[in-house]
Amino acid sequence: MMSFILYFALILIIPIWAQSKVKSTYKKYSKVAISSSMSGAEVARKILDDNGLFNVDVEEVRGQLSDHYDPRSKVVRLSTDNFHGRSAAGAAVAAHEVGHAIQDAQDYAFLRFRSALVPVASFGSNISIFLIIGGALLQMTGLIFAGIVFFAFAVLFQLVTLPVEFDASNRAMTQLVSTGVIRNEEERPTKKVLNAAAMTYVAGALVALAELLRFIFMFFGMGEE
Repeated sequence: MMSFILYFALILIIPIWAQSKVKSTYKKYSKVAISSSMSGAEVARKILDDNGLFNVDVEEVRGQLSDHYDPRSKVVRLSTDNFHGRSAAGAAVAAHEVGHAIQDAQDYAFLRFRSALVPVASFGSNISIFLIIGGALLQMTGLIFAGIVFFAFAVLFQLVTLPVEFDASNRAMTQLVSTGVIRNEEERPTKKVLNAAAMTYVAGALVALAELLRFIFMFFGMGEE
């Protein structure tokens, strides 16, 4: 019973907590101005140019916290609030996405590995649940095993995402300071935004691991029957 409670606490409470944390932290520091008074778009452009990435564009995209770097188009896309905003939160998010652009330019190993995993991880995530449920209903351990293998690739993708995101955040802090976008006293709020965002990826990885372990226990449980 206790393991059942812990499992659901892990897959339900932790992700909700992580999302709530990043939203509240972002909201708080989106109201904190930075001394350079640069918008997120200006921050992104400056860091890109200072790193010689003149070929990478900065665009505005709809949605809240929909910011991302598109390696295929070589574009840093910032949500409206971060594109125009002149806050610690906006600067942190913009610098983080540029961190991914720098990773791409420097052929960062974990980013390359994650990109290579995308097709199989996406396929595995979609088909695994059908194989596992089908195997459980039909009492076919082979189907469950196949589902577990496919799901493991999705979990691997989540795990590889962690060093990619943490490295991008570290690059973001380094660039924000070295380019003079933020001052020493502004490092703390900026780090808080980056750390809160990182927790969502940690939560996602923990949930994925918990699901994988549950499927593995199911597989061995059926094998003993």
